[in-house]
Amino acid sequence: MSSEPVPELSAGRVLELSSGRVPEPVGVDGRVLAGRLDDLAVRLAELGSVLVAFSGGADSAFLLAAAVRALGVDRVVAATAISPSLPGTEQRAAGDFAAELGVRHLTPATNEMGRDGYRANGPDRCYFCKAELTETLRPLAESLGLAHVVTGTNADDAVAGFRPGIGAAAARGARTPLLDAGLTKAQVREASRWWGLSTWDKPAAACLASRVAYGITVSPARLARVERAEAALRAAVHTAGLGVRNLRVRDLGTVAMVEVDATRVRALAARPELLAVIEGFDRVEVDPRGFRSGSMNELLPRS
Repeated sequence: MSSEPVPELSAGRVLELSSGRVPEPVGVDGRVLAGRLDDLAVRLAELGSVLVAFSGGADSAFLLAAAVRALGVDRVVAATAISPSLPGTEQRAAGDFAAELGVRHLTPATNEMGRDGYRANGPDRCYFCKAELTETLRPLAESLGLAHVVTGTNADDAVAGFRPGIGAAAARGARTPLLDAGLTKAQVREASRWWGLSTWDKPAAACLASRVAYGITVSPARLARVERAEAALRAAVHTAGLGVRNLRVRDLGTVAMVEVDATRVRALAARPELLAVIEGFDRVEVDPRGFRSGSMNELLPRS
């Protein structure tokens, strides 16, 4: 399959592609949050019925719960895309959460690897991933008689720098109720806590491809290596009682760069026997700066 051109998407263009205005993100003020939750409920009710692109993360889990509240369980379906980029633990957790809500949970396969731009792993990789996702879910929604595909994009995502995947999904008709209601990540977590959702404090869990340095070809074998490395290291640090919350193994080719919470960097670096559980790389290092979501973007040229 040939690569498709990726339009340049500024934050303003992302907002233009969304279906509603986006207030400036604010702190978690109870009155502001309550108002935005009311706005979200209205927006979801207006959609009529939805297929939720459900990764199992805090945002999509909250959106799924909000959709059930606004529309009822019979007009909501969750869809978790299955591909080599989704860790098995995340798939199982997504299934458990949907079952708790009583929501029908589908697991369609997506073929990101069939897209040249995805495999090439340039800075626009997420564009091809979200294009594949949306083009898989739209016909699925139509076959189920559901009016819209919705994603868990929040208001912070729209102003968080280079996010080509947001535009790819929006250009293909996906709706973004959290973004349109102006809900920030902090507000999503606080509202999830209010509602008693188990995902309210779930650490960020981006797809496995986000661990691979730009320019290094993405393949099922490379993603599986990263998944094994993270699972082994997480088990090791847990057994050692290090109390790590955020953990990533970044694939830099021959080097595995480990990111953990900044407060745990020194403790992990002092335990080479824990790092030794990571296999398949020539060398394993601990990033002294600690975990940063989206740290691969730091390697991109600054305009």
